[in-house]
Amino acid sequence: MHDIEPWWGWRDEYMAENDKKSPFHGCTYDEFNFSNKIYNYLIHPQWDYFGSETLYGKLLFVNYAKHFAVVELIGEWNDALYNDIMFLKREFADILNKNKIYKFAIICEHVLNFHGDDDCYYEEWYDDIKDDRGWVCLINTYDHVCNEMSKYRLHHYVNFGERYNNLPWRTVKPNHLLDMVEQIMNNPIKLRL
Repeated sequence: MHDIEPWWGWRDEYMAENDKKSPFHGCTYDEFNFSNKIYNYLIHPQWDYFGSETLYGKLLFVNYAKHFAVVELIGEWNDALYNDIMFLKREFADILNKNKIYKFAIICEHVLNFHGDDDCYYEEWYDDIKDDRGWVCLINTYDHVCNEMSKYRLHHYVNFGERYNNLPWRTVKPNHLLDMVEQIMNNPIKLRL
């Protein structure tokens, strides 16, 4: 896992450590010292610790004018033992929401497992953003992770699943990703006959 870096392709447009409104403003990164771990596995030092022992993230992009943020995650999303959603909500979403960010694209292709528990933080996040036509969308989530999330009824508060998987987000600019996600949300599901 130590060689999996957060996406770097948008750094010419946004760097969280340079954004005074970012929860990671002023962070510095040592490319040679690997100290963060998920269980016994070292991870790349570019990933940001936000309180969880099993899940790390990177704020890849924020557009304050369009109220939009992209976050990439790595690790195991474990609400049952570590209440990871609380950390994600408090240390990412709440801070960004205070700065009028209501649309969250969360890249989950490095989230290897999900262990659910209560859905209260998901409901709270949904309530915080719904009046501003906001949303949370999990992109490129593994099928077994989606299945576990569905068991805990998270689809009532968060968009995820087949419609949002296989999005080529690295090949587009971040604002185009916003357009892609909203186009999927605004098109009704086509029934298969």
